[in-house]
Amino acid sequence: MPTRTTATTRSRRARPARRQRPRRLRTRSRARRIRIAWAIAVPAALVAGFFVGTSHLARSLDQTFPDYRSHVSVPAVAGYRDEQLQNACTILTAGRDLGFDQRDQTIAVMTAMGESSLRNLDYGDWETSGATNPDGSRTTSIGLFQQQDSWGTREARLDPYTSAAVFYRAMAERVPDRAALEPTLVAHRTQVNQDPSHYARFWDRAVRVVAAVSGAPLGGDSTDGIPQCPVS
Repeated sequence: MPTRTTATTRSRRARPARRQRPRRLRTRSRARRIRIAWAIAVPAALVAGFFVGTSHLARSLDQTFPDYRSHVSVPAVAGYRDEQLQNACTILTAGRDLGFDQRDQTIAVMTAMGESSLRNLDYGDWETSGATNPDGSRTTSIGLFQQQDSWGTREARLDPYTSAAVFYRAMAERVPDRAALEPTLVAHRTQVNQDPSHYARFWDRAVRVVAAVSGAPLGGDSTDGIPQCPVS
């Protein structure tokens, strides 16, 4: 007589084992997760690298081409901003204290523009381009006027007022006939640089900066938010 299957018998039957996913499917799933992770990580890294690179590029451009930010709504004159304009004031003050006229003071500002973009740099041509002196020795230029060791101590050349005073004295000694010369030639003879025309493109900017920080800005410029050192 055949055995009857009762409810109790059915309940005692073992449940079928859970089927495991094939190894191939697990591998595909893992690969998919890896691709998604890379898809997120790579763009994030690229964006971070972009902003870091942009920051370094902006700093470099600001030193080399001070006009490139002139469209930004930051107090500026001819592309030069607070720190640079403060250095221009220091140059003017040194010139006034030594009795030099406004043209000579403007020549000094123009020279610092051409040498350091009105920044008090603690490095020079040797560090940036490997420039050497005619005898092959490395240049030691630093400061607003990029003066070498023969111009004074490191401390003196890195002090804006002192380095400006040293420039004025050298200009008076080396270019006694400067009133009859173009500004770029006066700077060239004082600095003894290679290109007599190097400073010419900075003259108009220097005129604007001197006028603005002296309290008499030219058309299109303003004294709002910039250092002031008017003639007392």
